[in-house]
Amino acid sequence: MASYNFLEPYTFANGATVRNRIVMPPMTECSAFENGVVSNDEIAYYRKRAGGVGLEITGCANVSELGKGFEGELAVTEDRDIPQLAHLAAAIKSRGAKAILQIFDAGRMTTSAILRGEQPVSASAVKALRENSETPRALSEDEVEAIIKDFGAATKRAIQAGFDGVEIHGANTYLIQQFFSPHSNRRRDQWGGSLDQRMNFPLGVVEEVRRVVKENAPQSFLVGYRISPEEIETPGIRIADTLALVPKLIESGIDYLHISLKQVWQTSANDETDTEPLVEKIQKVVAHKVPLIVVGQIVKPADAEKVIDAGFEFAALGQELIREPNWVQKVMADDEATIRYELSPSDLDELNINPPLWDFLNSGFKKTIHFSHD
Repeated sequence: MASYNFLEPYTFANGATVRNRIVMPPMTECSAFENGVVSNDEIAYYRKRAGGVGLEITGCANVSELGKGFEGELAVTEDRDIPQLAHLAAAIKSRGAKAILQIFDAGRMTTSAILRGEQPVSASAVKALRENSETPRALSEDEVEAIIKDFGAATKRAIQAGFDGVEIHGANTYLIQQFFSPHSNRRRDQWGGSLDQRMNFPLGVVEEVRRVVKENAPQSFLVGYRISPEEIETPGIRIADTLALVPKLIESGIDYLHISLKQVWQTSANDETDTEPLVEKIQKVVAHKVPLIVVGQIVKPADAEKVIDAGFEFAALGQELIREPNWVQKVMADDEATIRYELSPSDLDELNINPPLWDFLNSGFKKTIHFSHD
């Protein structure tokens, strides 16, 4: 068997043990039913990719009806979602991976069409600087507190469905990030204003999730948090803001931190003179108090090994696991020469890639997914 450090097992502080340091991160697959119930296509897709990785994290599941961000998104808003979520968790776990459900609220990153006529909501009535974005309605204080409770209720459903953990999606410009961002959050109550007050919503979500876990889950149930280090908007989140939030997240009891980046070693988008990778800045603050998952164009075994050798606990392979579900197994079998680094239309059935996911990949990922055709 190949000798790579990323093949070594890892045990979290709460006792959960995973068989290796390779993670399948959350990725959009647009394959749930219209009402958000998990489809059998999704179950087959995740089962296909659970045979080698240590952790498999689902695509984002919305915790409230107004939190839906796109069509085909799985939901964890009602108890009716639990049976199919349970089949999904069981499918992942049947192949040896830990099953993690990512929970989120899209906030302003949706449309009234997706919400069937309802206006999107956010921290403040500030439109995203994106094409075709809509001006959201500012949430009332009661609504803010209700959404925090929604994250707790979603966590309880994940526990009932048999997942090994949840990942709180505080990244990629969605609602939790919107509350932390000075661009989208112009409030002057307890949920906005100063940097500390803009932390109240993210930390409130973590506190509620931890409360539910303590009351309903085994000790080994994992609570992760995904974060985007910077924004390009002005005003917007800067790395100094993130470095202030991270210690608070650790104190709140998260079991791991997942850094969302397009390229794992990228540097600041706001300071061209700063050549230190963002992940290394965060690593210094985290100081191994909790494990870090890093992601961003980690493709080949050497890429993953570089991450582990640099002191990060986990390497997440996103699009590469779409192309090659058996990546870990082939590495372990000294069969790296057969790893797929391109995606061919002729392989879609074998890879359990259905038409909605294929269309999604073709719409925005042609530069990175490495299609075998033009």
